[in-house]
Amino acid sequence: MAPAPTIRITQVEDYRFTVDFGAALPHLAVDEAEPIGGGQGPFPEQILIAGVANCLCASLVFALGKFRQDGGGVCAEAACRVERNAEGRLRIVGIDVGIRLGAEAVDLPRIARVMEQFERFCTVSESVKMGIPVAVSVRDGKGVSLK
Repeated sequence: MAPAPTIRITQVEDYRFTVDFGAALPHLAVDEAEPIGGGQGPFPEQILIAGVANCLCASLVFALGKFRQDGGGVCAEAACRVERNAEGRLRIVGIDVGIRLGAEAVDLPRIARVMEQFERFCTVSESVKMGIPVAVSVRDGKGVSLK
């Protein structure tokens, strides 16, 4: 089994951070959107929906290949719906992903079989749909546990 995915995130200034994915990949600059942040990188909601859309597209490519279908390229647009909860806090209440194939369905004789199963291959969207428990710990500069 592959090691669990990990990242390291470090504050640069205010709401700007760099995300380190490991030595083989460049760091990603992230920020909060204006007016809170400076908008100098993608913000957390964008990163979440990018992960969902990327995984769904990759799962579709996998399923197409499994059934030897040429999708003619895959692209997607994703958006999230954000609303305030009962406490007035912003929460993501839904994610919409629109995927488009370059090929026409008429040229894909097994497309119905692909459509009925590709989403189940997607680790990220299937996990998000279930709700993901998040364990949080906080330590101070000396390593003392605060939470």
